Amino acid sequence: MLKALSLAEQGKGFTPPNPCVGALLVSGDRILGRGWHRACGDNHAEVEAIENARQNAADLTGCTMYVTLEPCNHHGRTPPCTRAILEAGIPEVVIGARDTNSFVQGGGAEYLKSRGIKVTIGVEEQKCLDLIADFCLWQKSGRPYVYLKTASTLDGRIGTRTGHSRWVTSVNARQVVHHLRSRTGAVLVGGNTFYQDNPELTCRTHKVEQQPLAVIITSRLPDPKQNWYLLQQRPTRTVFWTNTSAAGSEAARRLVDLGCKVMGLDRDASGLDLLQGLQRLRSEMGVYHLMCEGGGKLAAGLLQQGLVDELWAFVALKILGDEQGIPVSSGRDVQLMHDTLDFRLGEIVNLGPELLLKLFPRQQNC
Repeated sequence: MLKALSLAEQGKGFTPPNPCVGALLVSGDRILGRGWHRACGDNHAEVEAIENARQNAADLTGCTMYVTLEPCNHHGRTPPCTRAILEAGIPEVVIGARDTNSFVQGGGAEYLKSRGIKVTIGVEEQKCLDLIADFCLWQKSGRPYVYLKTASTLDGRIGTRTGHSRWVTSVNARQVVHHLRSRTGAVLVGGNTFYQDNPELTCRTHKVEQQPLAVIITSRLPDPKQNWYLLQQRPTRTVFWTNTSAAGSEAARRLVDLGCKVMGLDRDASGLDLLQGLQRLRSEMGVYHLMCEGGGKLAAGLLQQGLVDELWAFVALKILGDEQGIPVSSGRDVQLMHDTLDFRLGEIVNLGPELLLKLFPRQQNC
């Protein structure tokens, strides 16, 4: 099942609005067929694995299928995977997690059982559910799945008191960040990051069909005549979130004339309505995955509003030791420890000079 999960991960970012799924066909200790869902409209993982096994001249009647998600039992863009399994003569299916889609929940497993196929459910279930946490969100919400990426020292600092932050983490971590960028539809940063770093917010280590949108949240819109990379090189892929007053300003009009999109967001008690911005990215620009790269106040705002679905915390094995260094998250007024924002560990990746902690909100339910 862990190998099926690894296969499924290869589809991450390419399957929306479908979930990522991986499947293996195994006989004894031999893997005879591999498959994963590559893109919406393409074959599902089960069909891919069956076709791969047939190419290997495997006897499917002696195979067990391992699949990360309950096989579908309905007609969508493709025929039901349950029928493909049945027609292939596969006698046993091991399922990682039930399908969370309320319209088809339970249908695949029960159909297979009713046709005499041995079905086991719940192997590595939590990992399989974590894999489709984005799909679960899309069933319930009209916003993108949000990754929050942080990079800090062991004492939780993302920069020195002067603002110097290059580099908290190593090239190893930056390569992983670019990989994550390659499978997201948008990258969100705060105005301070825009003005201090003049960022590109592109994926520079992986081939992508289209670079992610650059989304900047700021009340102070930039001058298009100045040498900002995003405005000079990729204005049509740049979005500004700002207040409704600034969105109606002359500065906003000049940015729109340049090709940028300016979204005026309402204000709430904690600042701009970030949920509104996310919903507009999904509905107006088709963004299913968004990656936020901070800074600290933006990170805290997303966390406070319950808008972080997965936290990728890169922790460098170093200590700054300066209480005036810039914290990884800031802006909350917390008096008691039971007011913390709690997470559940999904995975730890040892990158050498740092650790990557993949975390999920503790209250998250798939």
